[in-house]
Amino acid sequence: MKIGIACYPTHGGSGVVASELALGLAKRGHEVHIVSYATPFRLGSFQENLFIHEVVVASYPLFRYPPYALSLATKLVDVAQEYSLDLIHSHYAVPHAASAYLAKKILGSETLKIITTLHGTDITLVGVDESFNRVVQFAIEESDGVTAVSQYLRARTIEEFQIQRPIQVIPNFVDNARYAKSSTPCAREHFASPDEKILMHASNFRPVKRVGDAVRVFERVRRKIPAKLLLAGEGPERIFVQQLVKELKLSSDVHFLGEQDYLEELLKCADLFLLPSEQESFGLVALEAHAGGVPVIATRTGGLPEVVVEGKTGFLVPVGEIEEMTQKALLLLTDKDLHSSFQRNARKLAQEQFDIHSIIPQYESFYEGVLDR
Repeated sequence: MKIGIACYPTHGGSGVVASELALGLAKRGHEVHIVSYATPFRLGSFQENLFIHEVVVASYPLFRYPPYALSLATKLVDVAQEYSLDLIHSHYAVPHAASAYLAKKILGSETLKIITTLHGTDITLVGVDESFNRVVQFAIEESDGVTAVSQYLRARTIEEFQIQRPIQVIPNFVDNARYAKSSTPCAREHFASPDEKILMHASNFRPVKRVGDAVRVFERVRRKIPAKLLLAGEGPERIFVQQLVKELKLSSDVHFLGEQDYLEELLKCADLFLLPSEQESFGLVALEAHAGGVPVIATRTGGLPEVVVEGKTGFLVPVGEIEEMTQKALLLLTDKDLHSSFQRNARKLAQEQFDIHSIIPQYESFYEGVLDR
């Protein structure tokens, strides 16, 4: 198939999934065209069958804000026409699916299909904003096929927008082989002494991620056992988190690592992953932790219960329950046999339910079904 993929190029779940999907499809012989305003962060090197098309947004004094959605639609028209695309796979309803719909109408094509994957923010944040609600609903209804990354997100979409059309759940995925091939041992000495445990958190440091909760949990854990905390990511809350670390006198025990394109090397250092988010439609970073054999303590919200198996691969606690999260962390970090059991279960879950080689064929089958219709 000839597949166009419209996505954000930035760090985050949708960007990771769209990039890994593009790579996987290209390796399976499909011709894949990425359309975005920059090269996605995981697609910097050459890959056969994979092409990048950058959207250039014109800036005129007449425009108060650059019209990215229109520039994206124009680029999609050009790419679809030049390469005879079979379908455009939009990651996010707004702006990608809306722009793809406009491109299809400009082309006047009945054969070009639009597939939309809902990742979460387009439904739980953008979609509930009155400024975008009707556009999101329209983009979903007018797509030729729609998928969601979790059962939770599918149900939430139907509830929020009264969607009548089918939405198929195709979960996020990881390339477990990449974790297995990574044989270099973690350089733990860069972060901690041999007697210290290493806790980790990674996110885009938005308020919804509640990174401060991870720091507060770590501070309580450190009262009981020697430990260090690794924080990967960048975002608007970083300054606040840095100040909190300073106030709690943890500056020598918390490592700010900035944005990381790949987490597998860091995860080899981690004994435990903390994910205290207020909302997660799937929780890809929890799955990445599991693939690396790291137990996860997360909040019982959104799609996280579909990824973290309570009492098997990690623990789930109510949002904001710092003390309970601390107790669960200490339980795992002080019981070697229990920790080892959780590690094995986490790897097994990632390999058996969320491996790239079982998920990408689901997308291929979905594409084929839409094209046949």
